[in-house]
Amino acid sequence: MSPFEHGEVFVLDDGGEVDLDLGNYERFLDIKLTRDNNITTGKIYQAVINKERKGDYLGKTVQVVPHITDEIQDWIERVAMNPVDGTDKPADVCVIELGGTIGDIESMPFIEALGQFSYRVGAGNFCLVHVSLVPVLTVVGEQKTKPTQHSVRGLRGLGLMPDILACRSTQPLEENVKLKLSQFCQVPVSNIVNLHDVTNIWHIPLLLRDQRAHEAILKVLGLCVGKVPQEPKLSEWTERASRFDKLKSPVRIAMVGKYTGISDSYLSILKALLHASVALDRKLVVDWVPSCDLEDSAAKETPDAYEKAWGLLKGANGVLVPGGFGDRGVQGKILAAKHARENNVPYLGICLGMQIAVIEYARSVMKLRDANSTEFDPAAKTPCVIFMPEAPKLTWARRCALVQGGHFSRSTTANLLNCMPMLTM
Repeated sequence: MSPFEHGEVFVLDDGGEVDLDLGNYERFLDIKLTRDNNITTGKIYQAVINKERKGDYLGKTVQVVPHITDEIQDWIERVAMNPVDGTDKPADVCVIELGGTIGDIESMPFIEALGQFSYRVGAGNFCLVHVSLVPVLTVVGEQKTKPTQHSVRGLRGLGLMPDILACRSTQPLEENVKLKLSQFCQVPVSNIVNLHDVTNIWHIPLLLRDQRAHEAILKVLGLCVGKVPQEPKLSEWTERASRFDKLKSPVRIAMVGKYTGISDSYLSILKALLHASVALDRKLVVDWVPSCDLEDSAAKETPDAYEKAWGLLKGANGVLVPGGFGDRGVQGKILAAKHARENNVPYLGICLGMQIAVIEYARSVMKLRDANSTEFDPAAKTPCVIFMPEAPKLTWARRCALVQGGHFSRSTTANLLNCMPMLTM
């Protein structure tokens, strides 16, 4: 998946490469998902084509309805029975996220399938939460409900009636706005949940609890009949949200990457930095530094970007060079690694960033001017980072022979041997 379009890929325990949303579900709900929890149009159509080729449809004409819609429903019901919390029991509730915008042609088969599904399973077994934006006209500061009204009307026209409205907004919804949404969208005021902007993500569960969103969902699904719903145990969330808001001392990290146009391209690294900064009582400030802007060519072509990039790099408390593909911007990353080493600035290289550190050290300190990674130059005269799939099986003596076979000096050989564990990828 393109990092510019989807952000960073999230890898599940079974090796499935999926969208970042599934990673958020795993982290927030403390569950383990599989590649089958990620339903795509391609997977559905491929499954239907395979069945048609095997003759499962007995030669009938394959259509969106019922074949595609039936496959979507079958997939949902099958995956919903898979345990995800470490036990051997299926979950009580299965959450289905239907991405996209109401009216998009890409999601039409899925909307039709869920409309059929809600009718088939009946009331009490299906709860539809419709997420919609309530924008504000900056000139007059008025919260507008028209986008939500139109999306709900479109949703109802497709056979789905929302039970709960989750309204996104910059500021808390005004009471008269909720009343208007309830009247025009035919949703009880108690079932209109406002998800306004907050200082950190740990406030979101607290926001939902304070608006009794869990009670609305339990009521629609009939899971609290004759019972008083338990209060959610969110003491850890409360403590973390409060702790984050109290952070004052900043720590600046220069993120030198190739996909700095979208922060989701490095989401796992950002989350790790955020968690580490909170644990150390520091307020994280990430400065995005496009690696291409650090290169000498940028000084002539885009001098303003060049000056800005170097200004951010020199003002950072630490430098982090993440992974990437291809040789674009590699020279800029090497310059960032050199700056960090020469100025004693903490440096962390991840994947490609680790290769960069080795290349920079080999060129600048060991004077191996042609040092390079075979990933960038398979015919490199002085390969200091090589692909060695057999590395785990090599003995130390064999490693020595490999390095010495490169005709390096004794001191160079010693340095390379010390680096050998990180040179074998």
